[in-house]
Amino acid sequence: MTNEEAIASFDESLRRLKTQYDLFFAGVLKIPPAVDKKRLDDLVREIGKVRIRDNGLRFRYTTLVSRYNQFQELWNRRIREREEGPMDFRKRSAAMAAAPAPPPEAEPAQRRETSVEGDSYVKVATSTNGDAMTRLYQQIVDAQDKLGKPPGMTLEQVTATVRKQAESLRAKYGVETIAFRVETIDGKVKLKAKPTQET
Repeated sequence: MTNEEAIASFDESLRRLKTQYDLFFAGVLKIPPAVDKKRLDDLVREIGKVRIRDNGLRFRYTTLVSRYNQFQELWNRRIREREEGPMDFRKRSAAMAAAPAPPPEAEPAQRRETSVEGDSYVKVATSTNGDAMTRLYQQIVDAQDKLGKPPGMTLEQVTATVRKQAESLRAKYGVETIAFRVETIDGKVKLKAKPTQET
């Protein structure tokens, strides 16, 4: 089999496999097409061992591999969701998301950033009630939603993180009130903190 024939076979096998997975997720097939998937994996491995000199064929091959990897990620996610149930799967995905708000920083150096609102600082003092935490949490939810990501943290986790960082910054700067706001920096949602003399 020539490289061109092998890649054409890869393309056709990928189309068939995608159709079979679509039928499986639609409930037409009772089990996922594991045998056909293994055949395709073997074919991809064999093609990968061969040095493809033709630039057009090499580009077509890498494009197909990229599509196949995306399909596999989608299929695996949908299978896990079916096994665990949509709610459990979403909770676990949110917990594992790489975008929970990290510890806030006191006036970091300039970086590419956008805030939820221009001056949306929420002031946190020792006497602050839950309203401030709720506002911060909602800002995180809104910012993550704009990025197409789950919140990543619960209200309780945000509250614990903010209180811990506020205590640390109060001790460091000798002030009562710490102002927080949510920013998106390089595609990641973060909390920014600054000490303030206001109460």
